[in-house]
Amino acid sequence: MEERWMESPLGAMRIVAEDGAIVALDWGGVPERSSDCAVLQDAEAQLADYFVGGREVFDLPLRVRGSAFQRAVCDAMRAIPFGYTRTYGEIAADLGVPAQAVGQACGGNPIPILIPCHRVMGAKGLTGFSGAGGVESKVWLLRHEGAGGFLI
Repeated sequence: MEERWMESPLGAMRIVAEDGAIVALDWGGVPERSSDCAVLQDAEAQLADYFVGGREVFDLPLRVRGSAFQRAVCDAMRAIPFGYTRTYGEIAADLGVPAQAVGQACGGNPIPILIPCHRVMGAKGLTGFSGAGGVESKVWLLRHEGAGGFLI
């Protein structure tokens, strides 16, 4: 595995790749040595562009380790457009599973932001977030995308 660190509005981010695909994204750690791997450089450039408002869709190879169900939930999250949200219940209905199972899969998302679990809400509004910083990071991301109107 290779990793690359970058600065972001949410703190120092660590992007992890394995065999040419992004497998993890986290932040809040202490930056270490960064790899010059092409997919990691591309991920850093796309994330930087996203954070300054120049990118709404990521075009990166992602690999989610986990069950077929975990991958299906991640695919459903990736289909949510920039600036929009869906509920756990809506995704659950699409997949024919309980909303709680979708919530657990969202909480296990290893690649937040690139797989936008921040765009998934509870039936009554804001819920947790798998990325560092929890709900505060989720609120920042939703506001950044213009999807935070429900917070006012």
